[in-house]
Amino acid sequence: MSGEIEPDEGDFKWGVTTSNSYFPKDNTSEFNNNYNIVEWLMQYSEEKDVTFVRGFLGRMLFSGDEALKKVKVLSGGEKVRCLISKLMISGANVLIMDEPTNHLDMESITALNNGMIKFNGVILFSSQDHQIVQTTANRIMEFTDNGLIDKQTTYDEYLLNDEDASKRQTYSF
Repeated sequence: MSGEIEPDEGDFKWGVTTSNSYFPKDNTSEFNNNYNIVEWLMQYSEEKDVTFVRGFLGRMLFSGDEALKKVKVLSGGEKVRCLISKLMISGANVLIMDEPTNHLDMESITALNNGMIKFNGVILFSSQDHQIVQTTANRIMEFTDNGLIDKQTTYDEYLLNDEDASKRQTYSF
């Protein structure tokens, strides 16, 4: 029986596939090329139609000639908006994001917040943005020196009902 894999006790649902998309905190390698924004996003799209791709860029506030800008000269906020467009166009049902609001202006943060609220899949994210966490998260996982705290609640309720969590949040500022 050497080399055979034994089944475990896990669950499997036929016909349900999971695809994920990752939002890295360090994104420099993503933009180290000569593509313009439309070309850059097109490489991640199954649909190779410029109008389709520009629609996703428009949702992240890129319009007109802005979408023809070279990706290697983008600001930090513009790179974040491109990565969010990449997440949207991927069609993934699981998103993993590390500090997605870094480098974004208020208008972009609001667009991201609304998109996260409307997203039907699973989002696993870390953020120091209180508003994003409060309005989008329905499960809080905190890693402490004593282990993992895992509660299905909003962030404000978590802080209100757990005195130690409230102290940790206050001390971090």
